[in-house]
Amino acid sequence: MTLFLLTQWLFILIMSTVNVLSMETIHLAVNGTLMRGLELNINLQSVGATFVRETKTEPTYRLWSIGDRYPAMMRVATGGDAIAVEVWAIPINSLSKILLQEPSGLCIGKVCLCDGEEVLGVLGEAILCEGRRDITQWGGWRNYINQVR
Repeated sequence: MTLFLLTQWLFILIMSTVNVLSMETIHLAVNGTLMRGLELNINLQSVGATFVRETKTEPTYRLWSIGDRYPAMMRVATGGDAIAVEVWAIPINSLSKILLQEPSGLCIGKVCLCDGEEVLGVLGEAILCEGRRDITQWGGWRNYINQVR
């Protein structure tokens, strides 16, 4: 009987450790095709990410359309605006997988949200945005594609 109880205790200990490790998540702000209902959202779903909320950035960002296929967001010193984003909780060990599935020129950096929270988010490299259509006035990718498509 004692061996049975010890085995049960070890099993519970191991399972609780596995659950804690698998539940470690980090918030990621997405502003384009990773958003709910859009083309690359499956990339978040496939790693077990969960939607947290819709929000906006602080008004220090600009947004560009990259060939009307996806956006690139960048923080700027002047002329910024609040951009619509979705915050997702993703397993921390899946961050690199998500980044590697993103189009070239997109990267992960810190994003400041309108409520003061700072989270990781998808940003565009400056060279990617050069000569592209500035769509900041639409306030977000979803608004832009609804107007253009």
